[in-house]
Amino acid sequence: MASSPWFGVHTGLQRTSTDELISLWKRIEELGLEWASIWDHFYAADGSGDPDCLEAVSCHAALAVTTERIRCGSLVYSAGYRHPAVLANAIATIDQLSNGRAVLGLGGGWLEGEYQAYGIPYGSPGERLRRLGESIQCVQSLLNEDRTNFEGEFFTMTDAQCVPKPVQDHLPVWVGGGGEKVTLRVAAQYADGWNLPFISPEEWARKSGILTAHCEDVGRDPKAVTRTVNVGIAKDDDDLRQQFDRIAEFVRPGVLMGEGQELVDRVGEYIDAGAEAVILAMRTPFDLEALDRFAATVIPAFAAK
Repeated sequence: MASSPWFGVHTGLQRTSTDELISLWKRIEELGLEWASIWDHFYAADGSGDPDCLEAVSCHAALAVTTERIRCGSLVYSAGYRHPAVLANAIATIDQLSNGRAVLGLGGGWLEGEYQAYGIPYGSPGERLRRLGESIQCVQSLLNEDRTNFEGEFFTMTDAQCVPKPVQDHLPVWVGGGGEKVTLRVAAQYADGWNLPFISPEEWARKSGILTAHCEDVGRDPKAVTRTVNVGIAKDDDDLRQQFDRIAEFVRPGVLMGEGQELVDRVGEYIDAGAEAVILAMRTPFDLEALDRFAATVIPAFAAK
């Protein structure tokens, strides 16, 4: 575990272009941040119903080949959109493309409108989370074992193989979400990392405590799970609404506002709560000046902690 917090950027894929994304990823790396990630949506993730959104696996591969140093993550792939064998083979190849810098995030899925639009079964919350639990087991086995045999409610594999393997000896698999009874227990059982977006430091700390309790309950060291938070950044209320549309008020508790010491203090509350990384969730219009200020102001303030 790192002795000081690290920082990254989660790059939204809605209403943008590949050229704009590549420029942003290179800027993130130049500024000295340690992480860039993509989401997994077919429609804009703001409740608007806008279908203008780039595809996730393709963008994850592009992120891998257009950067040289940063970790290349996903926050998070929906377990309902791809069979785990399809996803495991894609991620193994992305790790090859990145020379061992890929991180795979998985979640249960939440944007019901895109499921309905494409006729993908959405299911109940319980079904989505059980599918997540099976998917992470299958993916981890395919990435790490020579052969995978699995028989579950949603997936069956028989002597399944994923070759070539990732470059990394162990490709980290993260779980995204804060469901207290199932999601956090899945994270405690299987995940190398955990991420929760758009939540206050106090609520993040409470959820992290529940994750710790689940780890202890399943006999796993709580420190084995890297704990991170996604936060937005906005100039003002108008900027907040432009980025997040109909979900602006929902995400407000986890959006950074202000400048200078205000930003440092707010980020410090997440670090004090136990977050090992703070990841800026940036959506179009990408505010590169805000990113520059964050890198110049916030990151140095925590370099020695």
